[in-house]
Amino acid sequence: MRVPPKRIEPVRFTLSTCVLREWRRGDEPSLVRHANNRNVWINVRDSFPFPYTPSDAKAWIRLATTTGLNEVFAIDVDGFAVGAIGLKPGEDVHRLGAEIGYWLGEEFWNRGIATEAVKAVTGHAFAVMGMARVHAAVFEWNTSSMRVLEKAGFVKEGVLAKSAIKDRKIIDQVVYARVRE
Repeated sequence: MRVPPKRIEPVRFTLSTCVLREWRRGDEPSLVRHANNRNVWINVRDSFPFPYTPSDAKAWIRLATTTGLNEVFAIDVDGFAVGAIGLKPGEDVHRLGAEIGYWLGEEFWNRGIATEAVKAVTGHAFAVMGMARVHAAVFEWNTSSMRVLEKAGFVKEGVLAKSAIKDRKIIDQVVYARVRE
């Protein structure tokens, strides 16, 4: 007799400013509302579309709810998905490290939400996933994200000169990391 696989309980963080939870059907309208913003798009990778359409939101929710993306969380404020945060584990010799990425709807900037989310997910990477290092590469103009990382205990490691292209501009990326103590 074959035993069905055990369902892994979703990870959920209840923080003082927000909840980090799994994505769910029904998040699409809020996702479009907060993601369809050039000021958000300019600070994330090009795989994040702009304009951000209901079709994009539906595709993301389908991916996030069917592939078991246990390292990608909705940032929920008052029951609405207003951003995202996730970890991309490294591979091969980089398997004890992960890249952290996040975005937040503009109306929620400067409230400490991103900092608290980064701290929680980084702690999860160390304590539960066994990571030794979490890093982020921030576009040269995104000083707000640099401050978020610094407040979350990350240290600036250096600058990757002319290492990305965004909005048709070749730009530097600033690398931040935090290592497990």
